[in-house]
Formats: sequence, C-alpha cells, structure tokens
Amino acid sequence: MIMYFLFLAPALLLGLYAQWKVKSAFSEMSKVPARMSGAEAARRMLDNGGLQSVRIEQVQGHLSDHYDPRAKVLRLSSDVYGGRSMAALGVACHEAGHAFQDATGYLPLVVRNAAVPAANFGSGISGVLLMVGYLMSSKALILIGVIFFSAVVFFQLVNLPVEFDASARAKRELVAQGMIAGNEEHYVSKVLGAAALTYVAATLQSVMTLAYYLFMIFGNQRSND
Repeated sequence: MIMYFLFLAPALLLGLYAQWKVKSAFSEMSKVPARMSGAEAARRMLDNGGLQSVRIEQVQGHLSDHYDPRAKVLRLSSDVYGGRSMAALGVACHEAGHAFQDATGYLPLVVRNAAVPAANFGSGISGVLLMVGYLMSSKALILIGVIFFSAVVFFQLVNLPVEFDASARAKRELVAQGMIAGNEEHYVSKVLGAAALTYVAATLQSVMTLAYYLFMIFGNQRSND
C-alpha cells in the first residue's frame, strides 16, 4: 500500500492542483466580459466552418460541457451557454473544436472514439481481475488485468492531442473571426491551459498506476528468483 502511494502521489497531487486551477481560472475569467455569449461564439465558429447542422443545447451542471459526436450536438452548461465572459467563450469554442475534429476526421479523435468501449470495459474489469489475482496469487489473472488496464492508459494518452488541438482551434478561431482581440487571447488561454492540466494529471495517474502494477509483477518475480 505504501508503494502504491509512492507511485501515485505525484499524479494525485497534480490532479488536486489541476482541479483547483480549473475552478480558480474559470471563476476569474468569468469576471472578464466578452462581446457575446458562449453559445453565440460557438455558433459563429461552427457556422463559419460549414457546420450549420451541429446543434447547440443548454444542459445542467457546472463545467459539464461536451460535444456528442453521435448526435452531432454541442452541449454547454448554463454558465457557458449564456455567459458573456472570456471563460464562457474559451470553453464553448473548445467544445466546438471537437466538432471540427469530428467533421474533418481528425485521426487522434477517430482513434480515441474507437478506444472508448475498450477503455470503459478495461476500467471496469481490470480492478476485479487484479484483486482476484492478488487474492489467489495468480500471476496469469494479474497480467490479464494489467493488459485490460492498458486500454485505459492508451485512451488517456491519445486523448491528450485531441484536447490540445481543440483548444488551439478555439483560440485560433476566436481571434481570426474577431470574437476577441489578439491581446485578449491570454484570457482564454488561462482557462484552457488550466483545463489541459486536468487531462495531463489524469494521464499521469493512469500511467503511474500501470507502472505500479508492472512493478508489482516483475519486481516480485525478480525477488522470488
């Protein structure tokens, strides 16, 4: 157990910091006024890219914003949908960036979407296999559990370029279409940069968890030899 926390402590601390950073940045940038609401900015960005068929809906929850590639719908939380702030513009256009990726067949997004079922299954079954494997001292079950968990790690790794690219598209379109001035880009970057840190923390946590599992398998194997 001590070894587990030694492996995971940096990732867990980074995750806590990232969550605080997102809330802090969003709160701060919500006070910086913008020329339009998040929904209006996303609509302009989508229309300019020929994505008039992508709908925008308002949903409940705080920072529950996401793009649904199956329904072709951009779902924005109330604070983002109607918010006329730099925070709202940044988040809304980031999600619109995912719609652009979907429309153009952006390869990392295609791979990520294809990996979702395996990652969900791997996340659920790996814990069971690892626990049973350790209780039964079965290296075969433990190894199978690690293999399934590797799908989660793969998903997190391929998710990073998807999220970074969506943020880059958002900032580029906001400036290019005159929704923000060039000297206002750093306001949007503050929110999107904080959000990016959460993806990095999640990826680091999954990678270090996998490293711990591998250490337990091969470390114990070397000690027994």
